[in-house]
Amino acid sequence: MSIETANPRELPRNLAGACALLVGIGVVSFFAGLATDPDTAWRAYHVNTIYWATLAQGGLVLASAFVIIGARWTGPVRHVAAALAAWVPITFVLIAVGYFGREAIFTQWIHGPPPGKEAWLNIPRVYAVDLSILGISALLAIRFLKLSFRPALHGAAQRTTRAQGLFESWTANWRGDAEERAESERKLRVIAPIICLLYAFGWTIVGYDQVMSLTPTWYSTMFGWYFGWGGFLCGVCATAFICVLLRRSPGWDVEITPARMHDLGKMVFAFSIFWMYIFFAQYIVIWYGNLPEETQFLEARIGSQFFQDTWYFAISRLDEPYVYLSMAVWFGCWWVPFWVLLGQRAKKTPAILGSVALIVLIGFWLERNVLIWPSLVPEDGMAWLGPIQLGIAAGFLGGFVLVFLVFSRIFPTLPLPQRS
Repeated sequence: MSIETANPRELPRNLAGACALLVGIGVVSFFAGLATDPDTAWRAYHVNTIYWATLAQGGLVLASAFVIIGARWTGPVRHVAAALAAWVPITFVLIAVGYFGREAIFTQWIHGPPPGKEAWLNIPRVYAVDLSILGISALLAIRFLKLSFRPALHGAAQRTTRAQGLFESWTANWRGDAEERAESERKLRVIAPIICLLYAFGWTIVGYDQVMSLTPTWYSTMFGWYFGWGGFLCGVCATAFICVLLRRSPGWDVEITPARMHDLGKMVFAFSIFWMYIFFAQYIVIWYGNLPEETQFLEARIGSQFFQDTWYFAISRLDEPYVYLSMAVWFGCWWVPFWVLLGQRAKKTPAILGSVALIVLIGFWLERNVLIWPSLVPEDGMAWLGPIQLGIAAGFLGGFVLVFLVFSRIFPTLPLPQRS
């Protein structure tokens, strides 16, 4: 018999200290950027806000999908995906702070949107709608986490000196282990589809507002799905990467089995193919339509080479801004997971699966840069890279990992099986 129980633990000091250092670097870089180049600082802030926001929400959607389909193979893997959602409420705050950088982010339309788009492209509408969606997402994330971890928290307050009040609050009116687990699963089956539907439709609007609108004369009905699927795939890859790392932790060595890694590897493999399919389905329609108002967005990123009426390859056209960066995105987000994870053994090998997952995550960070920077600085293909940009990115990385560590170790810890 296996009963999940929370085991609060101390934070790993070295890793937590490194994360705190990265956060400090990020804060210093951001304020230094505001003093010397505020446009660059706010744009780097926006890129990283969008990247980590969609990754965290993607993890929550993945955990919700496991609930909806009644996946029995996941074990504690579901809790890893759910723990990524600890960042979701922070997303609301970060987007709200981004309001102060609106002049740098929405520079293409803030003082005059294209004719006919005035009702949509205006700051009050954008922030009212997006913050409403993000606020609801945050509330649903907190509710999902409480329902997911409540059955494992009974008695946790007596096993830790931290977050005792929270544990007692989340386990108030306890009705017994079996009844709590059944009630939790019943309520999760109600809230999980709501979370997925909100991501599919609500975050499509967020993608339109926070990314697509940066080129206000371009539009694509597929962009929202492309944007959202990238975040979901990030959630899958982050879950796989963390699970590989956790194999060395006590209790996890027997949980992250080759079979579970194989299943995670299959998801990374299949979902990266589907991401490329969405991109190509969007590209091919724009290519054969060959309308300037449609081709402008993709041509600014992948270059004119891919908008010719012949298929010979012109190396000279690769020197156009952002083309090499876009090629790196294709390599990391599709080429590597497809060819490396094509066989069974690679999916079951921790070093290979973890490396591929990390490459995809880096690839999608580059992809979020590709989505945003060419709309704002089209002539400079290196505008996304610099000490300010990298420092801010480091701060976000440190903050995200620190939040995950705090949640998974203390607030509350990830449930581990306690066998009897």
